[in-house]
Amino acid sequence: MTDADVTHRAHEDPARPRILVISASMGAGHDAVARELGARLANRGAYTARTDVLDLLPAHAGAALRSFYRASILHLPLLYAGIYTAFLRSGAGRLPGPGGLAALAEGRLSEVVERERPDLVVPVFHLAAQLTGAMRDKGVLRVPSAVVVTDFDVHRQWLHPGNDLYCCLTEDAARRARQATGRPAAATGPLVASRFLAPAPGAERWRRSFAARAPGRPVVLLSAGAWGAGTHLAGTARLLAGAGYLPVAMCGGNPRLRAHLARIPGTVALGWEDDVPGLMAAADALVDNAAGQTALEALATGLPVIGHRPIPGHGKAGVRRMAALGLTQWAPDPWSLVDSLDRVTDPGRPRGRTPEAAELFAHDTTDRLLAACSRVPATLGGSE
Repeated sequence: MTDADVTHRAHEDPARPRILVISASMGAGHDAVARELGARLANRGAYTARTDVLDLLPAHAGAALRSFYRASILHLPLLYAGIYTAFLRSGAGRLPGPGGLAALAEGRLSEVVERERPDLVVPVFHLAAQLTGAMRDKGVLRVPSAVVVTDFDVHRQWLHPGNDLYCCLTEDAARRARQATGRPAAATGPLVASRFLAPAPGAERWRRSFAARAPGRPVVLLSAGAWGAGTHLAGTARLLAGAGYLPVAMCGGNPRLRAHLARIPGTVALGWEDDVPGLMAAADALVDNAAGQTALEALATGLPVIGHRPIPGHGKAGVRRMAALGLTQWAPDPWSLVDSLDRVTDPGRPRGRTPEAAELFAHDTTDRLLAACSRVPATLGGSE
């Protein structure tokens, strides 16, 4: 995606708010949030445009950053864990200062803002939040910036005091943002596509398929994200198959992982799957390793989520934070994983969102963002 991808702008109307969303093609989660945000804002009458912060960097820099991050997650997890601990994790030190990689994108973002004339700029990725915060601080971005934080554990790169507003998943995260930046922050919940909040028409097809494959066995999804990243996924699949479950591995865009897991007896290995709502509705639990969009989609459908063997850095921090908030369960070892699955898949346990999950989805981020547009620039302030 280059510069700005205008997604919802049928007819010009100066009375309608204009919002520019800045995403990042790091996996699929941030782009999924950006798409859902654009759709909700369009339904509320706003014009929305979207750009990718990686495309705003100098030639090849964005692609190199994506490749480095992907390679670290897939092949060098200890390296990424060290980087996260030193530079990103909550409480690791002072907030980032001006400059850095984000500064390289300032010129191209200024061009996009001049062309799109937004009333509000909304980063949904932490590098983009650093970019808009620094530009607001210097006065070169003259419209408010409202950061949509997609992590449960809000690490330092999300936080820049130049941004005007933080929309966070939980009050716990909003409190961290307020304390660190001195800026307004609110718990506005996740941005999950509406198809995860409604009955799934494809569920029966999945149920029939699983029943034919392993009748009577509870179905447990293993999430590996868009890139098919995970720790000892084969070992987890063998454990679950041996414990009487049908492990269904969601391998994303990693054909090597899919081929490897497909060879494990009693395991179903899937590639990129479009009907995730139906798949989740037909399953009995999700084993999550990243605390990202897949876990949120599962909570929206009422599917129990158990965190186990998370990916390093933000994945490990987020999985533990979700469990601490009572949204999921945390299984630090194979024995506790099987024990948790035995409990959440008990036939007598009712299926549906827990009170904690229901509270998580009680708000709508677009309410806050549209209110921010209506108060430009008096209340939100910034470097006007």
